Amino acid sequence: MDGDGVHRGTVKCAAWIRRRNEVYALLAKSAHRSSPPVLQISSYDPNSLSLSPKGEYVCEDGDPICIAVHPSGDEIVCSMRNDSRQQYGLIEFSDVETGIKFVTKDFPVLQGVGLQKCLSFSTDGSKFASGGEDGHLRIFEWPSLNILLDEPRAHKSFRDMDFSLGSEVLVSTSTDGHARIWNATDGVPLQSLTRVADEKLECCRFSKDGTKPFLYCTAQHGGKVLIVVWDVSTWNRLGHKSLSRKPISTFSISHDGKYLALGSHDGDIGIVDVKKMDLIQWAKRVFLGTQISCLEFCPTERVILSASNGWEVTVTKLNIRDWKEWQIYLLLLGLFLASGVLFYAFFKNSDSFWNFPVRTIQHHRPSMGSFPGDSQSVDEL
Repeated sequence: MDGDGVHRGTVKCAAWIRRRNEVYALLAKSAHRSSPPVLQISSYDPNSLSLSPKGEYVCEDGDPICIAVHPSGDEIVCSMRNDSRQQYGLIEFSDVETGIKFVTKDFPVLQGVGLQKCLSFSTDGSKFASGGEDGHLRIFEWPSLNILLDEPRAHKSFRDMDFSLGSEVLVSTSTDGHARIWNATDGVPLQSLTRVADEKLECCRFSKDGTKPFLYCTAQHGGKVLIVVWDVSTWNRLGHKSLSRKPISTFSISHDGKYLALGSHDGDIGIVDVKKMDLIQWAKRVFLGTQISCLEFCPTERVILSASNGWEVTVTKLNIRDWKEWQIYLLLLGLFLASGVLFYAFFKNSDSFWNFPVRTIQHHRPSMGSFPGDSQSVDEL
């Protein structure tokens, strides 16, 4: 993005918003000179990979720190900070014909609870979770905001969190390297993830393809950056693979679960093929040596939205060619027609059984033997 929009300022965090057939980018921008901090909605052009500002909401309570977008695209929860004061807002977003509109609503459940480092909606939108700097975990029903889990000592301090595809389980990681699994429906802890000696778990994401119930975590161990995999059905550790020596600051998974994205502390972005667990693309210095603060796959295109403190947001295209459904059907039709042509050519030009000339069947006259009713044989004549 070139930054020549409604408002200039560094992007603290960003997210995609999908509403029906439209895709928007939500940018949380800090105050810039005389301009106040804002939440900016931008339309996305897949042809030019550009973002065009369409509307903004002024954050009167301070710079936005963290945002979470409801899967419906209708609601946004924003964490804002002004000096030592922390405020939270629930904002309804609509893209009516007259333009972008924001409507603020009271959100008392997080007021006065301190800095929340992680905010997340469940996949089906029925739950909302927050993880604090003080290690306090809260899980709410949505939109009733009835409390499902209130655990003040979940972690030393939150690092990351993610809901499973079925929205029943939550995984969370701590700044001290621990990771825990929570039953989000019943509001009870399940277990802690196993670690090897001196291993520090950092970012976490559940698989999204619906067929492989896996959990992926980034980890640091012995100067190496690992991706560790667990089987969600048993919580057994399946293995790990080292893909980079650069520390990872953020982690994301595509909506179809086929690819992982790694954001490094020095501004690089790596793309991992989940099936092969191989690094297939590495974009160096996307933000010229600064830490990537957020990274998110587009819900409709093979592109990634990324942001870093001190820079504008960037849209990066993946060097991946996917077969679309209509292309697969077209290929199958072409193979069927080609096989028909080959069979016809073989039929016309080969000396097969079907091309043998048809012989005329000749009927023989009966021999001069004895006939019924004749008493004389041939020898007697």
